[in-house]
Amino acid sequence: MTSRVPTAPPGTAEEALRPGDDALPAGDVLLDVRGLKTHFPVRRGPFGRVRALVRAVDGVSFTIRRGETLGLVGESGSGKTTIARTLLRLVEPTAGAAFFDGRDIFRMDARELRRFRRRAQLVFQDPYGSLDPRMTVGDAIGEVLRVHRLARGRERERIAELLELVGLSPALAGRYPHEFSGGQRQRIGIARALAVEPELLICDEPVSALDVSVQAQVLELLASLQRSLGLACLFIAHDLAVIEHVSDRIAVLYLGRIVEIGDTRDVIDDPRHPYTRALLSAAPEAALDNVEGPIILAGEVPDPAEPPGGCAFHPRCPHPLRDAECARAVPRLAGKDARHCVACIKVWPADFGT
Repeated sequence: MTSRVPTAPPGTAEEALRPGDDALPAGDVLLDVRGLKTHFPVRRGPFGRVRALVRAVDGVSFTIRRGETLGLVGESGSGKTTIARTLLRLVEPTAGAAFFDGRDIFRMDARELRRFRRRAQLVFQDPYGSLDPRMTVGDAIGEVLRVHRLARGRERERIAELLELVGLSPALAGRYPHEFSGGQRQRIGIARALAVEPELLICDEPVSALDVSVQAQVLELLASLQRSLGLACLFIAHDLAVIEHVSDRIAVLYLGRIVEIGDTRDVIDDPRHPYTRALLSAAPEAALDNVEGPIILAGEVPDPAEPPGGCAFHPRCPHPLRDAECARAVPRLAGKDARHCVACIKVWPADFGT
């Protein structure tokens, strides 16, 4: 079923987040996230009354097309992992909708959800904690095949195929996780995720726990698999240098909201939001003429239970034109076209003028 993306008046955030056919490479929209909010209650006192809400995700919208990789980048606490967990229904949303191949994930019954979880898989951040130490590698992959009733009568052959697919010898199937390095364990985690032949892969910081030299190998593996298998991918990381190498588009997340989104080259070569520029200046490979560096942000990320008024980034913003208006106005994502949009009233005026 093809997802039809609604349009909005020119220059608005909805247009930026629901790009037309001229805004992205050809292909159907596989995942369409609209106004996603995930809030967690903060309970205090002897009766456990709700005293505040942690706005972990606070109105996020984006699309991912078949075969496309969207990189989601931001500091720790920005809401990246919560988005991944919410999309897989490991956490229930507070508001919004998410359509996978035209079906609303948040309205799926148990049977539909089971089918969806076969088509969308998660690669975990921790390669050490994601594998059961009591199970051999072959058993860990085989368990997925048995749960989804796949490869009946040829389970061993399928396990061997999957290990070869991620660059490991099938002879290793009888070994336990502690016998492998971190990079090898992450390859096993990828093989397990691919066992059900998913269409969408959600990679939650898949290389952050690995050495730099191993990171490059795993990133190249993921990019190769994405091309050969035609996978769509939501790739989550805190490092823009990592995101740049694997993504077709980049969404920059701050305190539960997207502050910049666009094609990878547009965001990297022409970063418009002050937060994006700060992230780029901190990247290990940031020898960029268009980013002064390093940019040191003042203070810490605000408490999502008590976010600042107006632009959530304004207390830390190094923009030279920052003023009292930034503390009052909530910026919307906007731009001249749908390819590259930013939520900053100093970079792009609130009236979206040309």
